[in-house]
Amino acid sequence: MPKNVKFDEQLAISKAMDVFWKKGYSGASMRDLTEAMGINSSSLYNTIGDKHQLFVKCIKNYTESRRDAAEKQFQNISSPIHAIEQFINGAVHSITNEPNSCLAIKTTFEMAIDDSEIQKILRSDNSFTYNLILDLVEKAIAIKEIRITDDGEMLTNYIINNFTGWHESFIIYQDKLRISKMAQFLIQILKQ
Repeated sequence: MPKNVKFDEQLAISKAMDVFWKKGYSGASMRDLTEAMGINSSSLYNTIGDKHQLFVKCIKNYTESRRDAAEKQFQNISSPIHAIEQFINGAVHSITNEPNSCLAIKTTFEMAIDDSEIQKILRSDNSFTYNLILDLVEKAIAIKEIRITDDGEMLTNYIINNFTGWHESFIIYQDKLRISKMAQFLIQILKQ
């Protein structure tokens, strides 16, 4: 009688996500994915679907876990400007210490232009980040922790766009100090 092997889909998705993170969607072969997941291709098709469906699950998992972590981190803040500073420093740590950069940003440049399903997931992720930072910025403006502008939307866009630039800079130059200095400069501007 054949032995039934219990399939841990969450663990398999996590392992597949690592492959996509390192190789990108186009660079990840089915063999790479199934070897990392410890299953054969027919098991993948029977449980999750094809490569694209697996990638969708991976990018959803990635963005949802970041969202959950951010919601917990900023649940009980005492100072909006300190929370923004914490967010910026967290982004710097992520950019300079995650060996494969941000999966969402990598996916944006590789797939979001042509793939509406991926674009929708990334748009939702970006909207969450935008609204989180906007809420903090508006609170900081209201209590005069930020005085450089009263345009919270513009300032939020400015902060978020810095992250993308820092990712690009770090990928090209691998210079942690460079990213850290840009982040500290942004924080100084916000605290003026």
